[in-house]
Order: sequence, then structure tokens, then C-alpha cells
Amino acid sequence: MGPSGCGKTTVLSLIAGLIAPSSGQVLIAGEPVEGHHDKVGYMLQRDHLFEWRTIEENILLGLQVKRICNRQTRQKALDLLNKYGLGEFKTYHPHQLSGGMRQKVALIRTLAVDPEILLLDEPFSSLDYQTRLVLSGEIVDIIRREKKTAVLVTHDLAEAISMADRVLVLSPRPASIKAEVRIELGDENTTPLMKRKDPVIQKYFDYLWKELSVHAEQT
Repeated sequence: MGPSGCGKTTVLSLIAGLIAPSSGQVLIAGEPVEGHHDKVGYMLQRDHLFEWRTIEENILLGLQVKRICNRQTRQKALDLLNKYGLGEFKTYHPHQLSGGMRQKVALIRTLAVDPEILLLDEPFSSLDYQTRLVLSGEIVDIIRREKKTAVLVTHDLAEAISMADRVLVLSPRPASIKAEVRIELGDENTTPLMKRKDPVIQKYFDYLWKELSVHAEQT
């Protein structure tokens, strides 16, 4: 989290190897990131599905770009589609799906190439509030079941607290980490919606709001 323009998306691009750092290093599992890293999957704010391709063809796109689309990887992608409730829509086109379903397709497309780290850049920003609540729970469940590490950029305090294990607050540009909060609400199976009902969430909300407000006053 951090004020607009501080460089949150830039941090994701650095982790993904899309841009090179002007100084220092980005390390994944102790190895420096040099160019696009195969262990990283990037999910952008918009789903960027191709309207002329079916849902099945869209989820296979990453595999085709990497030239690793074969019978085994294709079946694994289709298994993900079935596993998360979208198998019956594989012959549909994106315009026939709701916004939340489109975002799930985008996530499955990202997971199909089997990354170890998922970068999520405000993935719910274009959705209505109710859909955001439902989809955030579904995506947390998918991340847990697929055993992935995720880095989420969001401006929504409640979303950050309910989805994350750890929240980093960035200062205004040039960004530095000004606060780190480890979130302890329920156990690993507690859903984001259940966490939002926990009275302790207000403590985290107040602290993070104070940190962000202080940074805003300094700009």
C-alpha cells in the first residue's frame, strides 16, 4: 500500500523483471532477477482477455507464448478451469462472462504457466463492491490451494487487511518501506469475509490509516 504515484506498480514490474533496477538487486530464491522471470506470474488491473478468443483459448495464451502448450499443459489448464467452476464456460467468449468471472479466467491464465509468485496489481479495482468481496475470497482460496506466494497492490485498507498475511506501507516517491504490519486474524482457513467481521480489524485499520495519512500530509 502507499500513496498514488509512489511506485507500487513499479515494484511489481521490478519483481517480474519487466524493468531493471537503477541500483540494487531483486532476488527470488536467492537468485537475481535478470529479464522476465519464469517463476513469476503477473495479473494486471484489467483482465486483458482477447474478445475474439474463447475462454479456453484465452487461458492457453501464456502456454502458447512460452511455446510449452502440449497435451499435458493444456489439460492442466483445463483442469484449473473445471476446478474453479468455469469449465462449462470454456467455449464462451469474454463478453458473455461477468466481470468477476473474467478476472477468475485471467487468474487461471496466469496460473496455467505454473508460476511460484503471483503479482496482483489492483485486480478488483474495476469491479463493484459486492463482486470484490466475493472474488477476493475466491482468489485467496485459489492461492492457498495452489500453494502460491502472492504480492498484492491495493488502495483498499479493508481488502489489504482481510487478504494479506503482511502489509507493507510505502512512503511517497521515491518510495521506501515506512511500516510493516503482520496480520493475525483467525487461522489459515479463515476467509477474507470472516476476517472483516473480526473486531480486531479496526486496530489494523486505524494504524494503517494513520501511516497513510501521515505520508499524505508530508507531500
